[in-house]
Amino acid sequence: MSLDDERNGGLYGGSGETRTRLPEGEGGGQDGYGARRSGRSSSRSLVTVVGVVVLLIAAIAFANRGGSGSSSGEGDGKKAPANPTAASGEKPVDGKTSGIPSGFAKSEQGAESAAANYAVALGSADMFKAGLRHSIVNTVYTPQAAASRQASLDKVYSGKAFLTGIGLNPDGSAPKGTTFVSRIIPVGTTSKQLSGNSATVEIWYSSLFGLAGENTKNPVSESWFTNTYELRWVGGDWKVADFKQKDGPVPVGRDQRASSADDMAKAVEEYGGFTYAR
Repeated sequence: MSLDDERNGGLYGGSGETRTRLPEGEGGGQDGYGARRSGRSSSRSLVTVVGVVVLLIAAIAFANRGGSGSSSGEGDGKKAPANPTAASGEKPVDGKTSGIPSGFAKSEQGAESAAANYAVALGSADMFKAGLRHSIVNTVYTPQAAASRQASLDKVYSGKAFLTGIGLNPDGSAPKGTTFVSRIIPVGTTSKQLSGNSATVEIWYSSLFGLAGENTKNPVSESWFTNTYELRWVGGDWKVADFKQKDGPVPVGRDQRASSADDMAKAVEEYGGFTYAR
């Protein structure tokens, strides 16, 4: 079943996969999930849809199993206090695999750090380049998950309809005079479960996605999500075995003037993204 065939439904029934909805154009005032967004232009709505689509692609095989999209631990009554990311006395990892930090400790801190780093990699513009995408998937996922889903991810990221829908050229390159931006910024993490060779970690983050350039229909916009990663200890490191995503929490936006396309492109090119190993 192709992704184009699945544009107008919800989840793949019984497969544990996410049905990825591509942008339906600029009209209609609805996002990719059918919810009406009031008070926003059609182009802004399209950008929001695009942000959701891209962030879901990395988890196409894993998202929303069970259909609720809620994170684990909700409704438990008592909740543990927030654990700030602070100096702990433990030495940060100093190794990398395919440019991604690796060699995390088999501990709560190590699992949280792995989840944050993996989220950054999976939400990056490198996922749109076949060679780099393969390296990311093979580094971040368990061997079983990587082997079974690589072809599906390749199909999505190389699909002409998807690429043109988010404003890129059919070959995945950014149109002349624009800079493609796909970056996520972790705000905080929390461990929901840690037992033996498995861990569940939630990460709250903001996402920047779009095209920086004059007259683009998909300007860079910000979205907020929480991801839940099911991690497994494989080969001496944490790897992603399962994945869920939900919207928010979303802060109230301040009345700040948006930067120019040139300023946005310059910022993305000059300021490298952080890694989050600690």
